[in-house]
Amino acid sequence: MKKTASFAMVHFTVAFTVGYLMTGSVLMGGAIALVEPMVNTVAYHIHEIVWRWKEAKQARPVPAAGAL
Repeated sequence: MKKTASFAMVHFTVAFTVGYLMTGSVLMGGAIALVEPMVNTVAYHIHEIVWRWKEAKQARPVPAAGAL
């Protein structure tokens, strides 16, 4: 859990710094640092669902030619 918390702080710091450097605004840098991880979390969840679906689809046996 310590490593996860540490990574979250690094992620927040990087997101804030990039947002601040791009906009010159502490407010926008903070907003980006808060919103980006939330959006990224949802995107990751969707990615995992699609990934599992594709793996399950590939794991299904393919019927031999003429077996239908």
